[in-house]
Amino acid sequence: MATDWLGSIVSINCGESLGVYQGRVSAVDQVSQTISLTRPFHNGVKCLVPEVTFRAGDITELKILEIPGPADSRQCGDTQQLDTAIPGVGCQVGPSQNGTNKVLKKPLSSSAPQNIPRRTDMKSQDIVISPQQQCSKSYMDRHMETLSQSKGFRRRHNSWSSSSRHPNQVTPKKSGLKNGQMKSKDDECFGDDIDEIPDTDFDFEGNLALFDKAAVFEEIETYERRSGTRSRGTPSEKPARYRHDENILESEPIVYRRIVVPQNPNKEFCTDSGLVVPSVSYELHKKLLAVAEKHGLTLERRLEMTGVCASQMALSLLGGPNRLNPKNVHQRPTVALLCGPHVKGAQGISCGRHLSNHDVHVILFLPNFVKMLESITNELNLFSKTQGQQVSSVKDLPATPVDLVINCLDCHENAFLRDQPWYKAVVDWANQNRAPVLSIDPPISEMELGIDAKWSLALGLPLPLGERAGRVYLCDIGIPQRVFQEVGINYHSPFGCKFVIPLHST
Repeated sequence: MATDWLGSIVSINCGESLGVYQGRVSAVDQVSQTISLTRPFHNGVKCLVPEVTFRAGDITELKILEIPGPADSRQCGDTQQLDTAIPGVGCQVGPSQNGTNKVLKKPLSSSAPQNIPRRTDMKSQDIVISPQQQCSKSYMDRHMETLSQSKGFRRRHNSWSSSSRHPNQVTPKKSGLKNGQMKSKDDECFGDDIDEIPDTDFDFEGNLALFDKAAVFEEIETYERRSGTRSRGTPSEKPARYRHDENILESEPIVYRRIVVPQNPNKEFCTDSGLVVPSVSYELHKKLLAVAEKHGLTLERRLEMTGVCASQMALSLLGGPNRLNPKNVHQRPTVALLCGPHVKGAQGISCGRHLSNHDVHVILFLPNFVKMLESITNELNLFSKTQGQQVSSVKDLPATPVDLVINCLDCHENAFLRDQPWYKAVVDWANQNRAPVLSIDPPISEMELGIDAKWSLALGLPLPLGERAGRVYLCDIGIPQRVFQEVGINYHSPFGCKFVIPLHST
């Protein structure tokens, strides 16, 4: 009868979702098909509630751990015996001929609530036969009481199966005990008491401070030094770095001094690649241009080449593609072009024409003279066809700072122009405007420079310019190599793939 179950210590497996419960049977209701356990254990941990109730549809397995004898004076509500109950090998449960369930008791051998393994591990456990009786579908569809109210619970519709074995027959197998206790994967992972979890947070900074990085690396380096192996470079052994335009494998050693002048240069420069570019005197430079003009490099060609190179450098100084982009809607850059009535001024006018063609706002200053050089007249005629603005008075120059000032006022000859009122007025305006200055082919003497330049552009070969010339750049104006040889210069082009290159003082 149902009262035969009372007082028994049982283990109920409710599947993976609810887990395994152990406790003493306190009530069995055959009508509602429920069983209640007092002082239960859940997965080896004592529950906080004094009693739990299970429906037949919730139970996957039922094992009888201990059955009280006829002379046993223990009662169903005795909790002390449950806490110290020793679960042992399971017992078989089977129906008798008159329909009542009979249970068989077997001696116990351990002292803690039994850890019930999963169904997949039952091959190594004792044979357990579940009670018989088919659970009706209505009980399966109902919500689980007490501990089975979770919406994500996966119902298992397992029936109560019967066994044809004799009630007194027990078939023991290997119990799978290790050190006297069964070990379950679930219990090993989730069986710790929640009270044993520390409340304090892990101190990451404190544990990281315990790691002495310098000592570890020193130990590794000492080991590598002794063993003769080295897996990484030390700070003093940095690998060589190469630019995008340098070859790693060289077919022949580089000769850095590839330009030799007949006279000892007063000053030497070098390019980014390390090639030495010596300076030449003004007399040698003037002779070089004269020989080039005799061979066909006329003044007009030289002016055009100088204008192209100077405008290309000016466009880079103005921002290049970042500033001069058709998608940009900001204001156009403004350039003030200061030119004198000489060949240097004609070079500046040619530069202004190319800048204006590239959508730069150019303001050209040129003083009024009764008679101009033919080269200046020709360049002014071309400049007038652009959108550039020409002024002859300092009052017409912008009162606000411009983006760039190009200085072509000074000349190697005609020193009397520096005493003219218009020259002094323009120099004062440029010094007060505070805009960066680019000088094209400036003279040698620093006393002749009225405007301090930030950049200077030399033609062909540089002159021995001083510090007031700023950073020196060199442009290729198309002088052939044999022209250099004719004036006594052993020349190899330092430009490479460019027409304008920077020079550095050695």
